[in-house]
Amino acid sequence: MRKRGGYDGHGLRSGRAWAGLSALLLLGGCGLSGDETEGSETNARSPADRGFAVSYEQPSAADLDGASFLRGRKLMEEASETLDAFVGVGHQVRVVGRSCGGEGSSYDPEARRIEICYEEVAEERELFQGAGRHPADDEVVAVLVETVFHEAGHALIDALDLSYTDRGEEDAADQFAALMLLRKGVSGERQLRVAAEEYGLSAAEDEKVEGEAADGDEAADGDEDEHAPDRLRAANHLCYLYGSAPGRNSDVAGSTLLRRARAAGCGKEWALVRGVWMKNLAPLLRGR
Repeated sequence: MRKRGGYDGHGLRSGRAWAGLSALLLLGGCGLSGDETEGSETNARSPADRGFAVSYEQPSAADLDGASFLRGRKLMEEASETLDAFVGVGHQVRVVGRSCGGEGSSYDPEARRIEICYEEVAEERELFQGAGRHPADDEVVAVLVETVFHEAGHALIDALDLSYTDRGEEDAADQFAALMLLRKGVSGERQLRVAAEEYGLSAAEDEKVEGEAADGDEAADGDEDEHAPDRLRAANHLCYLYGSAPGRNSDVAGSTLLRRARAAGCGKEWALVRGVWMKNLAPLLRGR
C-alpha cells in the first residue's frame, strides 16, 4: 500500500481529531533521514540560490511514464513558484523528482531536499481508476500538489526551527498543505477535495487488506509511524475546506468522512489552524 506525506517513511495507524490543533500550539523542528547522494546545502548563498528549486533525476525503467507526467504537467514548478511568492525561506530547498524504490515522498532536513516519487503517479492513477475515475490525470495532479505542499510544510518547520512531536509535525504539515491549497481559491478547494478523497480511498483499501488478513487468520500489517490514520487526514482536510468556505462546500458536512457534529466547529477550527500557521510564518512572509 502506498503511503505518502512524511519525513521518514509513511504510515497511518493512530490519532484523534483535535490532536493537530494542540500540536500547532507548540514551537518546533523537523526530522528525516533519507537516501542522500548529494551534499548538504551551505548557508552562504546569493539570492538566486534561495527558495524552492526544482530538478529531476533519471527515472528507473518502470517510472518513465511517471517522470514524463511530472515533467509535462510542471506541477512541482508551479507549486514551487507559489511557495516562493508566499514565503522567503532564506536558503535553497531542492524539490527533486526521482524514483524512490517504494520509500515514498519525503523531506530531508540535512540536505534541505524534498523528494517527490515518480512511482506515485501510477499508484494514484490506479487508486482513482479503481474508484471509476478515468483517466484520473487531474486527480493525480491534485494529490501530488498537496504532497509537495505537505513536504514544504516540513521544510518550513525546519527553517523556522519549530518544535513538534513527530505526530504534531505531521498534522502541522497537513495543515500547511491545506493552507496553500485554500489560498488558491476555488481551484485549490477542488484539489483539497481530491486529496481528502484520496485519503478516504486509501483508508478503505487498507481496511479491506486488514480485514482479509484477519479472515485468513494472518497478522495484519502492524507497522506504525507518526501520521494520523488516512481516514482522519481525510476528515481534517474536509473540515478545513468546509470551515474556510461553507457556502461553496456545504455538501461535505455530514458526509461519511466529516460528521455533522464536527463540521459545526470547522469554521473556528480552520481559523485557529490558519492563524497559528500565519503567526509562525510571519518572519518569512512575502504576501498574505
